[in-house]
Amino acid sequence: MAAPFVPPKSTHTKPYVPEWVPPPTTKLVTDWAHVTEVDLSKLDSEDPEVVKELLATTKKAIKEDGFIYLTNYGVSLSNLHRQFSLAQYLHRNISEEDKERLVVDIKSGKFAGWKGRHGFVDKTAKNNFDGIEQFNFYREEFDSMDSKVPGVIKPFMDEIVAFCDYLTQSVNRRLLKLLSRVLELPDDYLWDHVQGQGGPVNDGYFRHALFHPLESEVKDRMAGIRMMGHTDYGTTTMLFSVPVTALQICPKRDGNWKYVKYNPGALVINLGEALEIISAGQFKATLHKVAQPPADQENTERLSIVLFNAAKSDLQLKPCDNSPLIQRDGYNLTSYGVFTEFNKALQAGMRVPTCKEWRELQIARKGQSEPQKKNGTPKIINGVKFWEDTYMGVKVLLPA
Repeated sequence: MAAPFVPPKSTHTKPYVPEWVPPPTTKLVTDWAHVTEVDLSKLDSEDPEVVKELLATTKKAIKEDGFIYLTNYGVSLSNLHRQFSLAQYLHRNISEEDKERLVVDIKSGKFAGWKGRHGFVDKTAKNNFDGIEQFNFYREEFDSMDSKVPGVIKPFMDEIVAFCDYLTQSVNRRLLKLLSRVLELPDDYLWDHVQGQGGPVNDGYFRHALFHPLESEVKDRMAGIRMMGHTDYGTTTMLFSVPVTALQICPKRDGNWKYVKYNPGALVINLGEALEIISAGQFKATLHKVAQPPADQENTERLSIVLFNAAKSDLQLKPCDNSPLIQRDGYNLTSYGVFTEFNKALQAGMRVPTCKEWRELQIARKGQSEPQKKNGTPKIINGVKFWEDTYMGVKVLLPA
């Protein structure tokens, strides 16, 4: 049985941190997205039938939906709320000097550092306002806390480091064990051969984000969208479920977006493009976006904590053909999945990107843009408009 998360014992006096109070949930949404609940503690069951059922449930969910609620993963609700309190404290107290000093440089191919309420573009342009503040902790932030972390959060970095360590070394490792079993591979296959290693966030990053309510003029310009529809680049994304309804998913890519319901304490897990490619399309990197909340929450701040897990930076993305599941079921090719496009490149003998090249090129080129200003060429698939773009010879389709 996996050990639960235990916060570190403080060795110094810390400033007082006001408790984060979860805001009221919406009463206006009734048609929610279907998201399967996966109880991670069942992976340690001594009853083989319990484990067998867990594998079957997970396999169906990640192939059809690409999203799951992960429960009983080892972090108590009180310890989770402490992390939200720290995120709230950072956003309320970060100095203007640190905002300027630690501002994100999107051209670097990373989201590292502070992002103000403008998009990932020229912050002086009035029409770039998106109302989203973030601080993103990469390996470099943890390695150089004295210079790369806001002063206000430094006294609490022991707690953030311990939390991230637990998420990566315990929760994500157990989740990848479960996914390795779905692929009928050795338990640690995805952890040893795919997942990036080293430090509290490995090759990924940890995000504190605050979505401020939008004024009517900006709301109209953003067309009801806070973050455009996209798939994630890495292995697994761990988003802690929050009361303010905004996350939407579109598993079938048919234009039918639905809100994801608040599940207190649960991790909302979605699989990234790296796992879709490595699994030969057996796993799905699902389209998701952050939309404007329902009317009874549109004036409420939305605080968010996310861990983005990444594959090894030097790993070239290609199917794991030694998986018995892939050997038996073959490649799962669709008209829009990223694996389909990678497979075309592989079959043509092209050099496919490494994980580092794939994620950093997309971050540097795309950033956050308004719906009407997306780059690329529109394409209609099954009556739904997508934007088509190309990265190192691989086409990417995202919803218009």
